[in-house]
Amino acid sequence: MAVTAAMVKDLRDRTGAGMMECKNALVATGGDIESAIEHLRKSGLAQADKKATRVAAEGKIALAVSGDNRKAVMVEVNCETDFVAKDENFISFANAIADNALEQGGGDIDALMSSTIGDNTAEEARQALVAKIGENIQVRRMVSRTTEGVLGAYVHGGKIGVLVDVEGGDEPLARDLAMHVAAMNPEFISADDVPEDVVAKEKEILAAQAEDSGKPADIVEKMISGRLRKHLSTITLLGQPFVKDSDLTVEKLLSQAGATVKGFERLVVGEGIEKEQSNFADEVLQQARGG
Repeated sequence: MAVTAAMVKDLRDRTGAGMMECKNALVATGGDIESAIEHLRKSGLAQADKKATRVAAEGKIALAVSGDNRKAVMVEVNCETDFVAKDENFISFANAIADNALEQGGGDIDALMSSTIGDNTAEEARQALVAKIGENIQVRRMVSRTTEGVLGAYVHGGKIGVLVDVEGGDEPLARDLAMHVAAMNPEFISADDVPEDVVAKEKEILAAQAEDSGKPADIVEKMISGRLRKHLSTITLLGQPFVKDSDLTVEKLLSQAGATVKGFERLVVGEGIEKEQSNFADEVLQQARGG
């Protein structure tokens, strides 16, 4: 029987084992789900369903940079609690994953988890760490940058990571720009990079806000144009005031240095993951009442 992606997903959901291990187990058992589950359990790769489905929105952005500072990769490795994110075993695993990602040149998570850490695959190392620590741990995503210019790399508190590709300038400038992107979170490099649909939507919002102003149409149009320019400056790297000198825009800073930004990557731990909300006081009260 041919092993399909749906079968692999089903087995992974039921066991918590890695994608490659699930695929191999299905191949070994001729596509029989129940036999594949038994196969994984015998090999010690299956994890408890509860751990595999728990929300893992904490963790670490791990960074690896090549010796010539021309290539770098960032990997988001997630766990359930900030406490585990500070655990030496978790940090060591995350750093090893980033080193492997740099060696393979970024790319595919599945390929990354098939790489080796010591005598095991990265996926086997992840599963062993889950068993040791008792939390769901996932390698969620990675980004990489290769440059012929200067690469700025910065990780803030293990939670926000940035890579900036700069043409011209020097390493201190590139690092300052990476720190700026970490702090100010621009969405685009310049106004020219903002998609037309994003601009159109913002114009629509601004027009609705200006409708009740009572001003002549030409004045309203100028109001919309001015507010649009201001909005674009807040969401673009070049338009933002430089984080270390608010009297200077990033565009002016780059102009003074004879440099340009070719691109950037920004990762935030847990970004886009819906976290479970809980009230600690209510939990304690419920426990005290025997609930």
